[in-house]
Order: sequence, then structure tokens, then C-alpha cells
Amino acid sequence: MPMLKPEEQLKEIKRGAVEILLEDELLKKLKRSFETGTPLKIKAGFDPTAPDIHLGHTVLLEKMRQFQNLGHEVILIIGDFTGMIGDPTGRNEIRKPLTRDEVLKNAETYKEQVFKILDPKKTLVRFNSEWLEKMTAIEIIKLQARQTVARMLEREDFKQRFTNHNPIGIHEFIYPLLQGYDSVVLKADLEIGGTDQRFNLLMGRELQQDFGQEQQALLIMPLLEGTDGVKKMSKSLGNYIGIAEPADEIFGKIMSISDELMIKYYELLSHISTEELKKLKEGLENQTVHPMEAKKSLASEIAERYWDKEAAVNAKEEFENIFRNKGVPDEIPVFKLKGEVWLPKIMKESGLTKSTGEGIRLIKQGAVSIDGEKWTDPDKAPPPGEYLLKAGKRRFLKVLP
Repeated sequence: MPMLKPEEQLKEIKRGAVEILLEDELLKKLKRSFETGTPLKIKAGFDPTAPDIHLGHTVLLEKMRQFQNLGHEVILIIGDFTGMIGDPTGRNEIRKPLTRDEVLKNAETYKEQVFKILDPKKTLVRFNSEWLEKMTAIEIIKLQARQTVARMLEREDFKQRFTNHNPIGIHEFIYPLLQGYDSVVLKADLEIGGTDQRFNLLMGRELQQDFGQEQQALLIMPLLEGTDGVKKMSKSLGNYIGIAEPADEIFGKIMSISDELMIKYYELLSHISTEELKKLKEGLENQTVHPMEAKKSLASEIAERYWDKEAAVNAKEEFENIFRNKGVPDEIPVFKLKGEVWLPKIMKESGLTKSTGEGIRLIKQGAVSIDGEKWTDPDKAPPPGEYLLKAGKRRFLKVLP
């Protein structure tokens, strides 16, 4: 049962948000919930199109956790059905569909990782195949009849592709309708999504109205920039911080972000109170708080959340050792060669990377060096004898012949 007064709840909910549609509707829902003791149904969906969750994904999960703390019912939608279609959001080409096995495999890792943030006892997990797979052909046609091609082409990415004569699959038009239909089935009071999901979120409101339901409010959250400080956090761009990464990687990557971006990370990811956040901002502005110390506190908090306190402390100590020693840690793992070995294979077999594919990607991105010299050709043989291999900013390996 919601405990805080509606106005106080709204203040917490607005933290870090870009927009609430519509704020007066949400306040009305919060007041009714408070008066009747009936929690609101809060919905957020994730298509398991990749196995790992990064900090960008957790922006929505952290907001869901906040709703749990406020006493509301949180519904986590795993889009195992929609994931096989592929969300066209932000795409300039047709997305390659995933198989059912791929989606289900990814969904299992999602379930494991989200409960590092959400309270499993207070989270209702639903797979949208539960209702979407049961829809008959005539039901899907009737759902499609509720929207027009002109309405779909109002969507910016569809509009651009149509203008540029890039193909748009008919199935891509169905995706927003199916995501919106999830809200109809669940009778959601509020849906959370990123700014790139605005069209899909609005579709849920429209369909609820068509089906004679009260429309859901929308809480639109910003997209989290990655470690480059420019582009949306993405595994494909290599600017991500994965929550399953080692604690020292999480710590080091957070320490690499800019001071300006650190504030956004605090707003969206930290569990410190709104009042503490306000004091932190004031301290940074009047220079009574050093940005590096604030960043260490954030990095420690995040590393501890996904590992434990001991791992976070060790990660901080390791970072400080590397910082003191101008980028080289005190202890570096050693790998002894067995004959002439391909560099990406060395990286994989030594544990420096999870796969040769990751090694190739890092080399081509210019994130690998040998004895301080940048190495950009994955097929180029390393020098003979002993050398120091560095991948990214914090992974080191001493290679012995």
C-alpha cells in the first residue's frame, strides 16, 4: 500500500525524468491509489534481444525499484514474442528476427540480472507470448485496423526510411501495436520507457482508449550516454558498462566518465536521496566536494550493488594503485605462449576477453596496445619475446614466450 502522500510520491517519481504524460493524470491516479489503498500497476517491457544488461537498461529498472519502494505493483514484461519481431525504434534498416530459442535463452539471463535491482517478491514477471501467441489472425487484423499507415509514418524513423526509400517491413508496423496491446491486457496505470520509445508508449494510451479503458500515464526517461559521453550506451558501440562485468571493470569504467556525465549517472542510477543529491550538486558547484571523490563514491556504490562490498573495496584499491602507478597495476596476470598464437586467441585463452570476437573488435577500435604501441590489426603477429598487452583502459596481461 502506498505510504507517502501523492505529492511527495510525484516528487520522487519526477527525479531524472524527461517528461510525464500527463502529469495531472498521474497525480489523480496517485491520489486515488492513496485514498483507496490500491497500488498502481506500473509496467515496463524489455525485449531480450541480447544476453547482457548494461547500466543503460538499468535506468528503467531503477525507476521501477523506486515505484516498488513507494508501494506500487511493478510488472516486468519480458518481450519474448515481440523480441522475435524486433523493435524498429532507431533502426534505418529491417532488424534481423531472432529465433524463439535465442529469445528464451536471453530471457533467462535477463531474469537473473534484473533481480539485482528489483525485489523479486514484489515483481510480477510476465512474458507477452502469454497473450500475443493466443491471438487469432482475425484478432490481429482487428488490432491493425485500429491504426493507419499515415499514423505509423508519423514515427520519425519510419518517416526517414520511407523518404530515403529504405524498406519497411509490414511486421514492423505491427510492433508498436503489440507493445501497446500489452498495456490493454494488463490494464496498466503507468508505463515507463526511454525517450526513443515515445511512439510505442503513446500507442498503449491510444489502444487503451479504443478498448474503453482509462489511459495509462507515461513516464519517459532519458537515454544514458555511454563511457564516450556522447552516444547512447550500447554494446555494439563498445561504450557500455555491463552489470555482469567484474567489479574492477565497472569501477574503472565509471571513473572514466566526465564530471558532467557523473551527475546524470547519480540522478538515474544512485540510491542516494534527492536531498543528498542536491547537497552533492551544491558541493561540486562551490568546490567543497572534489569531483574525483564523488565519482569514486558512485563507482563504489554501483560495484557493490552488482557484486558485494568486498569486491567494491578491492576495485577501488586497484584503481587507486593503477592511478598512482601511471596506469600500470602492481600485479599483472601472466600468460605463457604455446607456440605462435593469434593475438585475439591469446586474449581469449588468457581471460582478457570473453571471446576472440571481442578481441578483434577491441583491436579494430584501437583499444589494444602492446608495450604502449596501439595495435589495430588483429591478424598482425605480436613481437617476439616478452611484452605487455593492454586491452581497454584497465585490462593488462604480461605475455611470455
